[in-house]
Amino acid sequence: MKHLRKVFFVLALVATFSVSAQDENNPWSVDFGVNAVDFYPTNQAGMGNWFDEYVNFDDHYNIIPSISRIRVGRYLGDGFSLGLAGSLNKIEKIGDVSASDLSYIGADLDIRYDLNNLFGASKWFDPYLAIGGGYTWIDDLGAGTANGGAGINFWFNDFVGLNLQSMYKHSFDDTRQLPHFQHALGVAIKFGGKDTDGDGVYDKDDECVDVFGLEAFNGCPDTDGDGIKDGDDACPEVAGLAALNGCPDADGDGVADKDDQCPNDAGTAANNGCPDADGDGVYDKDDNCVNEAGPAANNGCPWPDTDGDGVLDKDDNCVNEVGPASNQGCPEMVITEEAKAKLDEFAKAIYFNSGKSTFRVGVSEKLDLIADIMKEYKDSNFSIDGHTDSVGSNTLNQNLSESRAKAVLDYLVSKGIAANRLTSAGYGEDKPIASNNTSSGRAKNRRVEINLAN
Repeated sequence: MKHLRKVFFVLALVATFSVSAQDENNPWSVDFGVNAVDFYPTNQAGMGNWFDEYVNFDDHYNIIPSISRIRVGRYLGDGFSLGLAGSLNKIEKIGDVSASDLSYIGADLDIRYDLNNLFGASKWFDPYLAIGGGYTWIDDLGAGTANGGAGINFWFNDFVGLNLQSMYKHSFDDTRQLPHFQHALGVAIKFGGKDTDGDGVYDKDDECVDVFGLEAFNGCPDTDGDGIKDGDDACPEVAGLAALNGCPDADGDGVADKDDQCPNDAGTAANNGCPDADGDGVYDKDDNCVNEAGPAANNGCPWPDTDGDGVLDKDDNCVNEVGPASNQGCPEMVITEEAKAKLDEFAKAIYFNSGKSTFRVGVSEKLDLIADIMKEYKDSNFSIDGHTDSVGSNTLNQNLSESRAKAVLDYLVSKGIAANRLTSAGYGEDKPIASNNTSSGRAKNRRVEINLAN
């Protein structure tokens, strides 16, 4: 009955470890199988030397033909795992000496280090080293032990494998307990990993925990099956090219359909995937003259020049008449010699009141005739020059000539002649056309001249 209590204690200890340490995001393992206890190859008095007859099953091993050992382990990270094992056995051989069916109960805590963490992972061959400690009872005598050993897991798949282990257990009290080897052979099962989306990739390794995905993409999906996971795929629902971040290119012009304004007509990236045959910057789909360059304002067609004067119809005020651009495409109205002669004739009839810039009676009618000629030849500009005789001071004559020329300009402007077509200047007595020594000569010098300025 007292041995049964020890068994219950060990089993409860293993169960407590299992419950209290559980972490659903890290894998667990359970090993169960048979164990063999061997006191002989321990270099003790009356026993063999180290590892002497290490695998002498018949003479030295103590085995019961049933499941007699169980271990629960938890992976800690970086190749380390922590485990708690409980074992039962019946001792009939202590080396070469027979024993009378002594009970054996062991409870052991160990830390394993997976050697694949050093040498590279293997899917099926998984060797490890282990150290730890425990407590062992042989009948009523119990003592603590320091343990060290090695083992191998041979994995059949991701969850089930075969475990083989050999552990040396050195007693802290050799009067109550002899050092011995305990070997174990059993089945190993891994479990406890969480896979929220059920895609076969554990959450700790799954980059898309809540979305069913593929192992090749660390648990992330590839909806369109183009080999690019959805997270990196700019077009996740349509199969495309890796070079275009998973997007298709129907016309093969190197511009993804989603960015291509002409997805079915090969173009250039500079034209957003559209062709422009005439290179005028107007895409063919919008170009009314595909093979003839023209501005966008005219739908890709060149502007017409009906009269061929170099001024496009859109800028030509006289579409059917040849004219220079300076005159908006209209023919220039150049003043004729006959009209110029009339201007000279009418200008000679412009008289002013003595010493003033006001007109004499009848001068207005002559100015009206001058204005009519200027209106007819609207493309011509004119200068109005004022002159005086030599009577009076130079300053007075200069000012008088300027004011008389300005008076003529103002009158013509009042009759509808654009001011920008006229200029006025006074020259005083500096440019006589006759002698100032006679009254008739001085009369000729008191004049206003109207000359063509362009």
